[in-house]
Amino acid sequence: MFGWIANLVRVPELRRRLLFTAAALAVYRFGSWLPAPGVNPTAAASFLRSNGSTIFGLLNLLSGSSLSRLSLFALGIVPYVTASIAVQVLTSAVPALKQLQKEGEAGYARLTQYTRYTAIALAAAQAAGYGYIFDREAALNLGVARFLIVVLTLTGGTALLMWLGEQITKRGVGNGISILIFASILASAPAGVRAWLNGSASERLFFPVAALLVLVSVVFVQDGLRKIPVQYARRALGGRTVPGGSTYMPLRLNMAGVIPVIFAAALLAFPPTIAGLVPSTSAFINQYVQAGTTPYLAGEALLIVVFAFFYTRVQFDPDDQADNLRKYGGYVPGIRPGPPTAGYLGRVLRRLTLSGALFLAAVAVTPCLFIRHAGFSQATSRALGGTSVLIVVGVALDTVRQMESQMTIRRHQGFLK
Repeated sequence: MFGWIANLVRVPELRRRLLFTAAALAVYRFGSWLPAPGVNPTAAASFLRSNGSTIFGLLNLLSGSSLSRLSLFALGIVPYVTASIAVQVLTSAVPALKQLQKEGEAGYARLTQYTRYTAIALAAAQAAGYGYIFDREAALNLGVARFLIVVLTLTGGTALLMWLGEQITKRGVGNGISILIFASILASAPAGVRAWLNGSASERLFFPVAALLVLVSVVFVQDGLRKIPVQYARRALGGRTVPGGSTYMPLRLNMAGVIPVIFAAALLAFPPTIAGLVPSTSAFINQYVQAGTTPYLAGEALLIVVFAFFYTRVQFDPDDQADNLRKYGGYVPGIRPGPPTAGYLGRVLRRLTLSGALFLAAVAVTPCLFIRHAGFSQATSRALGGTSVLIVVGVALDTVRQMESQMTIRRHQGFLK
């Protein structure tokens, strides 16, 4: 029964990676319980409870309930995700940044530095906004000195989380940023279970069915593939003839994974900060950008679709793929090499991306629909709803694939049977 666990820990390097990931997550959870200096955690938690139905509820979820205590990691990893969005968008628009992307490892290192600097600036602005909002609404009475300390503490916490995420990616298992978000959502799961058990009879009866349907559909879509057949012609290489062969190019139905959902949540996290810094905008933002409202749901769905196309384009360029196929003597049967192949791959990719993006948008907005029409509580749908399931299942599948590849490389067999 536990044979797969034995296979998992049998490889020393993989075991070290798992232990390092566990230690990094322990540090993350410990920092989530440490309140910033001069903050009253009780008052902060009371403010979050009274505003759980707003965007602060989602921000608290993504930070692993750290925001409710205004702790060291209250900002979570959201500023870094937002900075990644900004840098990737600018990379597509600014020729100098696009040239850096083509320079290989050195160029990516420079872009990573730009992302870090942008994340620190965004974290400082967001920390100032949170400090102002909590000081005004939660009656924390921070004062100028304590306010500056809170801003520095929260900004430093985000910098530490960026470093932890990079270390997990380098020395642990999975993508570090995704693992941190994964841990944050799982930390909120017990509260969601308690809310479900204390909910209405219809919620206790129908929520497991809805959650199971969402879970199965997410796994199905995340593993969905379109296999493009590729034929390689016989060619001469290094004085010898290399025989041709046939294979396929796998195009995932949801190539962007959960990144569009995280990107959309990160962008929608900034209006509350603006409302806190500029009180005159609070009425407009509360009316049109408050979680659960029709404009908010429409904006979230639109952002998910846009980011799905954008991130898929960043990951898979049909023109580059067509050039690589022609360079190595490959072609898609029935399609001429070069621009016709690029056009064919682009058409297939657009159809796949549209289907995957619409699915992501539908699952992300489903919890709010259940709250409105099925009587589900906010806590249950927020902690165990569609966005949470999308992120948790997506990150879990990607991490399992990475561990499977590690086992296959070192033992010529996976750890799952």
